[in-house]
Amino acid sequence: MPTEIIMVSMLRSLVEVAGLMLLLRGVMWLFGPRARKGNFVYDIFTVASMPFIRLSRSITPRVVGDAYIPAIAFLLVFAIWIALAAGHQALCVHRAVQCV
Repeated sequence: MPTEIIMVSMLRSLVEVAGLMLLLRGVMWLFGPRARKGNFVYDIFTVASMPFIRLSRSITPRVVGDAYIPAIAFLLVFAIWIALAAGHQALCVHRAVQCV
């Protein structure tokens, strides 16, 4: 399999992990502040998703509240995942390789 396809697949997998971290962080957020405060697992999800949260905070205007930033980060990760899936498919078609 060509190197480009492997690289895009690895990037897509990393973005999937980041998306799952954001999603699980959101699920734990639904349980309330008592479940989040001092929770080791919630802290891991927060640390793992922090680069995308900071990126989304830097590209959104200051008018957007901090409560919406993790949702915007999830949408950003989802858009990156879709773009990588389209790129993966295009590389597979271009190289005439059967990819799953």
